[in-house]
Amino acid sequence: MTRWAELDKKYVWHPFTQMSDWMQSEPLVIERAEGNYLIDTEGRRYLDGVSSLWVNVHGHVRKEIDEAIIRQLGKVAHSTLLGLAGVPSIELARKLVAITPAGLDRVFYSDSGSTAVEVALKIAFQYWRNKGHEGRKLFAVLSESYHGDTIGSVSLGGIELFHKIFHPLLFQTITIPTPFPYRDPLLPPEECRDRSLDAFRVVARERGDEIAALVVEPLVQGAAGMIVHPRGFLKGLEEICRETGILLICDEVATGFGRTGKMFACEHEDVRPDLMALAKGLSGGYLPLAATLATEEIHCAFLGDYSEYKTFFHGHSYTGNALACAAACASLELFQSDRVLENMQPKIGLMAQCLREEIATLPHVGDVRQCGFMVGIELVQDRNLRTAYDPILRMGAQVTQDIRSRGIILRPLGEVVVLMPPLSITPEEIKFLVSATAASIKSICG
Repeated sequence: MTRWAELDKKYVWHPFTQMSDWMQSEPLVIERAEGNYLIDTEGRRYLDGVSSLWVNVHGHVRKEIDEAIIRQLGKVAHSTLLGLAGVPSIELARKLVAITPAGLDRVFYSDSGSTAVEVALKIAFQYWRNKGHEGRKLFAVLSESYHGDTIGSVSLGGIELFHKIFHPLLFQTITIPTPFPYRDPLLPPEECRDRSLDAFRVVARERGDEIAALVVEPLVQGAAGMIVHPRGFLKGLEEICRETGILLICDEVATGFGRTGKMFACEHEDVRPDLMALAKGLSGGYLPLAATLATEEIHCAFLGDYSEYKTFFHGHSYTGNALACAAACASLELFQSDRVLENMQPKIGLMAQCLREEIATLPHVGDVRQCGFMVGIELVQDRNLRTAYDPILRMGAQVTQDIRSRGIILRPLGEVVVLMPPLSITPEEIKFLVSATAASIKSICG
């Protein structure tokens, strides 16, 4: 075991990790990176198959982003946005308003996906208070949602493994069933979609005057296992919100910045939310940064004399951090200069073909779900009966551990193996990623 691994075990508490297991393992310590690869302290190279937890966009050590951060370091690393303004945060806000769905004209900065969602919740709640509608204080969510790990964002969550222990601390929400055809193969996707929309329509019409907002991960529920919604579901949710006056909050933390093949998942169905949460790929995977975008109509509800106390009393010490905003501006410029979204399209098709040919027919693969570069491979004990593995076997973790020996880093979601590479992945690397995943599934599952 390396000295770094020993020091890690002595001092570091890892997220979403049973540390008693960790202490018995041989930690892989990353020291540097090049392009789409991570390199450990022993010099071994690994394809970054999950974009360093869904954040890296253009690959590691991109000269353009590195130089933007260095230039900004020569000016100022950070100054507060409380009572002051900053050039990088202004420039990034202008760029974000230009590329997000029409109507999102105000940008509030924070530092993670959880806080971006938390900001959206508080804005929605206070918006209705400021408008004199104090009864609108509930939030509607989809089942099996994940929106972050702060108490407010956990309140929106529906993944028992992560959230059950915190139930006594959480506020009440209204849950709408997620349309998931794989769970009920007798129903076509359109019927699953319509049943979920009907359920929300009934709730919205009966309790709309109590609901502040619907919070949704557009198109793909990531942490739930890459659940891809049927076509038209997101648009249907928007239409019901407009009919009943419920605000629509789109959590694009995971789906934003090209992951689904468009800059934002909302664009696939021309949906225009009232509030949008962004993080992860916002800075290209370089620095912690998040943003919550709001319509001008919502922003105006917070205007007034100080004595009216309509101010949004919320903020973060590193709000609008200059280095992170400089990195984000450089990342957005790379989307243009590298023609990222255009060049992704054939690679998305190649990935679909490889998944179909090498993984979809494996005897222990129950379902393969893909939306752009977001892929979930569901492992099952019996493909025909759709019999799930006993969670205690941790089959997903076994597969992602095995694939390290093949030169790839992946991380599972329970028994779902996730592939979410950087958008800069090459066709050759896509073939390598899928083939190695197939080999590891065969090795572990048989």
